Amino acid sequence: MCGICGIVRFDQAPIRPEWLSRACEALRHRGPDHSGQWVERGGLGPVGLAATRLAILDPSPAGNQPMHDGLGRYHVVFNGEVYNYRTLRRELAASGYAFRTQSDTEVVLAACMRWGRGALSRFNGMWALAFYDSESGTGFLSRDRFGIKPLFYVVEGSSLRFASEIGAILCLAEVNRRVDEAALVQHLTFGYIAHPRTIYSAVRRLAPGHCVEFGANGSGAPSRYYDVPVSNNEAWRADDYSEACVDLRRALADAVVARRVSDVPIGAFLSGGLDSSIVVAHLAEAMGRPVQTFSVGYAGHEGYDETTYARLVAAQFGTEHHELVLTERDVLEAIPAILDQLGEPVGDSSIIPTSLVSRFTRGSVTVALSGDGGDELFGGYWRYLAHDARQAYRAIPRAVRRWAIEPALSAMSIARGSPLANRARQLRKLLRGGDGAPLERHVAWSRILPPGAESLVSDPEAVGGCVAEAASTATRLVGGSGAADELNRILAFDVQYSLPSDMLQKVDLGSMMHSLEVRVPFLDPAVVERAMSYPACWKIDRGRGKRILADAYRGRLPDEILDRAKQGFEVPIGEYLRGPLLGMFRDVVARGTVDSLRIVNHAAVEALLQEHVSRRADHSEVLWALLTLCWWKRNERRRE
Repeated sequence: MCGICGIVRFDQAPIRPEWLSRACEALRHRGPDHSGQWVERGGLGPVGLAATRLAILDPSPAGNQPMHDGLGRYHVVFNGEVYNYRTLRRELAASGYAFRTQSDTEVVLAACMRWGRGALSRFNGMWALAFYDSESGTGFLSRDRFGIKPLFYVVEGSSLRFASEIGAILCLAEVNRRVDEAALVQHLTFGYIAHPRTIYSAVRRLAPGHCVEFGANGSGAPSRYYDVPVSNNEAWRADDYSEACVDLRRALADAVVARRVSDVPIGAFLSGGLDSSIVVAHLAEAMGRPVQTFSVGYAGHEGYDETTYARLVAAQFGTEHHELVLTERDVLEAIPAILDQLGEPVGDSSIIPTSLVSRFTRGSVTVALSGDGGDELFGGYWRYLAHDARQAYRAIPRAVRRWAIEPALSAMSIARGSPLANRARQLRKLLRGGDGAPLERHVAWSRILPPGAESLVSDPEAVGGCVAEAASTATRLVGGSGAADELNRILAFDVQYSLPSDMLQKVDLGSMMHSLEVRVPFLDPAVVERAMSYPACWKIDRGRGKRILADAYRGRLPDEILDRAKQGFEVPIGEYLRGPLLGMFRDVVARGTVDSLRIVNHAAVEALLQEHVSRRADHSEVLWALLTLCWWKRNERRRE
């Protein structure tokens, strides 16, 4: 696991080594064990590659980067892990490549030497990489299938620059820092900025499953090498269900075993939810010794605390269990340091507990497995269940809905943390979907900016444009109606769009702040492709999400885990914004900073805040997005 960066010049202009050194310093938290750089002045033109290393496989100096072949023709920088590297190594050795290290980086180098970009479809892992051939003057950048590892790039003038984080890419000579206003609107509408955008117009985020090739004439447009399959599920019959449960368990067991490979201590996050419990179960079976597991809870906020459930799983599998119980003070004191390390605003407040549990975990292990991706594959979130709920709701007589239910919902005091309040909040969202197609309703339910609050943006029509663009992207990614059952089209969209833009970005940033590598078994290609082949009714049935996942582990995990309602990995940010965080919010989201963003309406900010503080609504998501945006803007002004 590493941080990578580099520069490719197409005009023969020199590369200043201090640019690479400065970028490596910005990436040191991603790779504290070694920092290296290489600059070539022949071939294509000046090319510079650099990397900081977190040594996981073959921790010896032989595994340091940038890595080169024996003749000095081929070069690679690589962030991530390829779990099937031993299989590929045997194949490449049989064809004549003489390996000098035990690292997977050298396997990546040799594979790219032999198969070019064709090597990417052979890798099972997570990665961002740059490969370069000095003799031909060609190369490519690549990001893994599902976007577990990030890669940013800039094509300006006669150069291509890239890095694992935006903060590092800004160190690679001058970069135009003009804000992408469409990205800003996207951040406030959905709580994240999706590829290919970043907060800067000039900086692009490489999409999952894509690569960018470059040569003497410059760089090409990103091209896709992997498609998330969207099946019509015609191959499955109802009596295949039991066999599918067994097959799913086998695929997940194989995915966990593959991600166990490490030359440094390894453990697992254990939230107490179904997905992380499955990962721990398989890891405990594979390790043959007690697994180290890590959970986080909140003192005084039982509605957000899952440690009781985590203890059940830890006890069943005999793990060496560690709990971090956070106080309000712990959370508030951590926020400034976390926000200062972000290269762009991050609208998901769960980056706070992710960072804190990662720091806690790093005190014991260097690698942790997580359950991320399970909800997007098997229908775990409320917005997936909402499609069936909408049908049930619309079966209620219209007069009852209009004159009784909807006024009562509007009048309720809403706050997160209690089951009743959460259900009321979800029902309010349900009313947003309108009568559009399922993908359009899904996009509407994914908003954090509620309808009626578009005046937060000085051009309210920009919010509608942002939502329409997301719906159009969904149709482009997963096909029109009839291409597959509707739920699987929705899940396939989220796997390609919101999962890498929000959840996986948050996990990468929060963990790598503390030099912790996080691996994601649910995003093994074999698991993803199986999940996408299952009929929708195997995932959501009678208001129950993740049906096949729970049934596959019935008798293997405690019933309390299998039958409990979905609970997000959240911090009680809404309550903090009504109390101890309110002063910080007002200081950061001040009129001067808001006005400097140019497209945000400060009066609308105040209106949202007042509704939230008075509990007439829960605006915690959009208020957090505003806080992180203004924090980023304040830091940006200091750098100017």
